Amino acid sequence: MKTNYIALSVPIFFILIGIELAYTFYKKLNYYRLNDSIANLSQGIGSQLVGLFMKSVLFVGYMYIFEHWRLFEIPNTIWTWIILFIGVDFFYYWFHRMSHQINALWAAHIVHHQSEEYNLTVALRQSWFQGWFSWIFYLPLALIGFDPIMFLTLSSFNTLYQFWIHTRTIKSMGFLEYILNTPSHHRVHHGSNPKYIDKNHAGTLIIWDKLFGTFQQEEEEVYYGITKPLASWNPVWANLHYWKDLIETAKQSDNVTDKIRVFVKPPGWFPEKLGGFQSAPEIDAVNYRKFHTETAFKVMIYAVLLFLIALALGSYQLFYFDRLTLFTNTLIASFTILSMLTCGALLEKKRWFVAAEHFRYLLGLFILYFLYRLDFPLEWLLGLLVVHFAIAVYFYFIKPIYRNV
Repeated sequence: MKTNYIALSVPIFFILIGIELAYTFYKKLNYYRLNDSIANLSQGIGSQLVGLFMKSVLFVGYMYIFEHWRLFEIPNTIWTWIILFIGVDFFYYWFHRMSHQINALWAAHIVHHQSEEYNLTVALRQSWFQGWFSWIFYLPLALIGFDPIMFLTLSSFNTLYQFWIHTRTIKSMGFLEYILNTPSHHRVHHGSNPKYIDKNHAGTLIIWDKLFGTFQQEEEEVYYGITKPLASWNPVWANLHYWKDLIETAKQSDNVTDKIRVFVKPPGWFPEKLGGFQSAPEIDAVNYRKFHTETAFKVMIYAVLLFLIALALGSYQLFYFDRLTLFTNTLIASFTILSMLTCGALLEKKRWFVAAEHFRYLLGLFILYFLYRLDFPLEWLLGLLVVHFAIAVYFYFIKPIYRNV
């Protein structure tokens, strides 16, 4: 039986986020903003949901090569685990590096770099579609003959390791800076300063960057985010906006060759007709401003409620996905994503928020009725119904939030 180590680690993630939040609040460091943190965590929920639907399809390639084409029968020993750990980390480096150097791959990976803050919630800000291609980079391990379950285990722990390095509270790790990927090294990776862009692609071991010439020490202050800020809390738009830019650039290109190059060249590449390659601009420290939206307290309360609904449903699906039908999972996931979408719209004061929220309530009632027909536990249904109507009452009668939108 495969163990979902990421799902099991979710409570630990939130405990550590709480500790970092309390520490930064006590020290008055201002490393967290509620709207940014909600946006980051929403991306994490969406990434896990999409991954649940795609996990079997994406893993079939590794399984097929291992079962039919593997070159060696590798015994399960401690040395096998050590060698595979190094192999997973090596191929992660190249997957990560290519995700920064090929536009079509960057279109997915860009999501992880959009936040203009740097805290533990950023670690959970993951692309919804990156998993659709990342597995291809690890196929040599299947060809060699490394067991799929061993591979899944070590790739999960490679991902888990990278959670804690998304922090500004740890400045230096001493001699470990020479071997491991540390918070200092990874802060550089998230920088939009020109000297920091496309540096420090390591997963666990920083030695790959030093070997292949992509290492950069943390020096001047890091400005986080992407060179063209997303300026949105919308989780769906965050995953699609760069694709829109690429498609528009391809449409403006004169020939088929340039249209293809738009997707395979590095970020910043444009046909000569459109001005050629555009380097990342220097940071204007004087006029630098982070994207921010002011939100009334009662509106923020409702936004938090919407996020908590998405978090609760997303967590439920992480653990019970295999016990539910495809249609049930699709309904619940749709409601979860819609909750995150309306939360983002509320924080941005979008006019379409009210219509989307009405639709979300109707969808919620339909899902409850559908679960009732499936003989879902009655106590669960009654609890969900009470919560659904209580929040609706808050929306329509107690705190008319829509007047602030």
